[in-house]
Amino acid sequence: MRKFNHFGIPTQTVQADENYAEGLKVYLTDFSKSENKIEFLRFEEGSCMPDIIQKVAHIAYEVPDMKVALTGKNVIVEPMEGGPGLQIAFIVEEGIPIELMCFDTNVQRPQSAY
Repeated sequence: MRKFNHFGIPTQTVQADENYAEGLKVYLTDFSKSENKIEFLRFEEGSCMPDIIQKVAHIAYEVPDMKVALTGKNVIVEPMEGGPGLQIAFIVEEGIPIELMCFDTNVQRPQSAY
């Protein structure tokens, strides 16, 4: 079962308190500090993330088992570390990117996923 976590919006506008994810070449805001759980993503040229993630808003859901959640899905970003005790992946459903987040229950959950 999926549980809503946040809503990601690509932007070209510099946001206050952005954090930089060097490996993905993207600036991110902390959705845990947003009243509406919004994460702004500002990608640099040459980011390895698929165009659809760079250009189309995404919904992020927490899932209890990443392998089960990805079974039979259109996976566009394979599972990767998204922070301490967090695995993320992206699929496409209904024409938009969906981020799947799986937290390791043995690791203390961070305030923010990034």
